[in-house]
Amino acid sequence: MLVALALLWGASFMFIKIADRQLAPSTLILGRLGFGALTLVLIVPFTVGWRKAIATARENWRWLVIVALVNTAVPFWLLAWGETRINSGLASIIQGAVPIFNVVLAFGFFREVRVTGLRLVGFALGFVGVALVVGGQPSGKVLGALAVVGMAFCYAAGSLLMGRHLRRVSPIVIALTSTSIAALADLPVGVIQAPHTWPGWEPVVSVIVLGVPLLGFAYLLFFALITGPGAAYAALVAYLIPPIALAYGAIFLGEHFGPLAFGGLVLILGGVSLGTGAVALTSLRGRRAEARGTA
Repeated sequence: MLVALALLWGASFMFIKIADRQLAPSTLILGRLGFGALTLVLIVPFTVGWRKAIATARENWRWLVIVALVNTAVPFWLLAWGETRINSGLASIIQGAVPIFNVVLAFGFFREVRVTGLRLVGFALGFVGVALVVGGQPSGKVLGALAVVGMAFCYAAGSLLMGRHLRRVSPIVIALTSTSIAALADLPVGVIQAPHTWPGWEPVVSVIVLGVPLLGFAYLLFFALITGPGAAYAALVAYLIPPIALAYGAIFLGEHFGPLAFGGLVLILGGVSLGTGAVALTSLRGRRAEARGTA
């Protein structure tokens, strides 16, 4: 399930790039969020049920609205706009820095999740990787890269807000309300900027794919991982997405990446691995496996 989820989410950068060719970012994300919300609407009765979902949404509507804007509406637009200027693979590399911005925000506003010591060094290393990727862009592409940095910052803020204020809310309820509220927020601009003629089958199919399997179905896999192996294991998908997205971009879009991009990727993933304790986790699993073998 972890690999399947990474293959799905890694492909989202490629399909955004395809849809960006003929659709405005606002129209693109309106379609994506709309199809995603419809998919989740069909899923809710088989998970938490409508009665519980509606009751939970009423009790937590204020923070659900804030999270919908911070974690969905704004970052989705920033990513779609950013990919009008930079390659899909580079966008995926920058997105891998979300945990780094978690640390930055935690220092000022979320003391309960602060990190120190060696883990802090890891996040500093990852931040250098982000600076390397963004700074290595030509002048005409820097704004696009910074937009994706803004997306990563929003995702970090959204996850911290969810952890503090929506801890007891079912993830499927958060997903449905986020996509629905974000779609409503984007509706006026998305409709105004919609093309007056048929854009062609490629952007239309891309939007449908982005909404149904890459948003709705991917959430199912993600939540299954959280409720099964656990949230820490599910978070490992962040390490698989950038290389998969790079492969998609190179194979299907003909994108090329220089040493700065790959250097930034190594620094970001290495820093995040060290900062989140993934290195220690892997070592612990190895020792447990050896113990089982000797037993």
